[in-house]
Amino acid sequence: MPVCPIVHLNGSFLPLGEAHVSPLDRGFLFAHAAYEVTAVYGGRFVDLDGHIARLTRTLEGIAIPNPHDAAGWEALHTELIVRNKLTEGLVYLEVTAGAYDTRDFAGPEIFVPTVFAYADAKPLIGAAARDGIKAVFLNDTRWKRRDMKTTQLLSQALAYRAAKAQGAETAFMVEDGFVTEAASANAWIVTRAGEIITRDLSPAILPGITRVGVMALRGKGGFTITERAFTPEEAAGAAEAFTTSAGAMIAPVTHLDGRAIGDGQPGPVTRKLQRLYYEAMGADVSSAAPWTLERA
Repeated sequence: MPVCPIVHLNGSFLPLGEAHVSPLDRGFLFAHAAYEVTAVYGGRFVDLDGHIARLTRTLEGIAIPNPHDAAGWEALHTELIVRNKLTEGLVYLEVTAGAYDTRDFAGPEIFVPTVFAYADAKPLIGAAARDGIKAVFLNDTRWKRRDMKTTQLLSQALAYRAAKAQGAETAFMVEDGFVTEAASANAWIVTRAGEIITRDLSPAILPGITRVGVMALRGKGGFTITERAFTPEEAAGAAEAFTTSAGAMIAPVTHLDGRAIGDGQPGPVTRKLQRLYYEAMGADVSSAAPWTLERA
């Protein structure tokens, strides 16, 4: 679906066609920028506090002054969805190190950031969540500070293209014999004993906000969740697999490298997680995702 008509740029709300960023912006020249994508469901944000907290950590990590406190970021997000009458979709926010009169690697002592945000109206619970997606294994060629959510996304973009060329929707990235995460999501597997496994936090992966939301369901769902690295062989032999992200939320992975995971259908653990997560964000599961009740 198209981007909503009103965007935010450096303190102003204006039509998308009137929003212009300098070609000398460090986000354009060096990918010196942080970004966040926050889901909106029923006119309410999903885990906005977590996204703002991660943005704050990333900005500090890449030396960009934070132009707003938490309340300021919330106000910006809220006004953007109100102006666009957005009730379901995503808000994309990018903060760059700003534009200057030259292309200089080091840049000035203190950066003056560029702030850009837009809203995207789209259904959050759709066919991928219902039917699952396919993935392939690819070598992880990303930079080593994946715990910071920056716009250095070329490796991810190429991973999606490579996956698409192989008839899949995403990739499980592999480094030193272990899966790090999916192309732009955290990766999870479910063992045949019902244990849920996802990679432990480190600079090797992004600390996903949806990941935190799934972890919070541990007690309510009676899940056993272990945080550790797992191998491609473990993933291929798992009973279930899924990814988590703000955009796709919980997406079942039904095939890896052309081979079915389990019976090749979204499994009962994944379905239960989806149901509990959707309920936590305020969805009426019986109408929005009735298929989560079939195998839970």
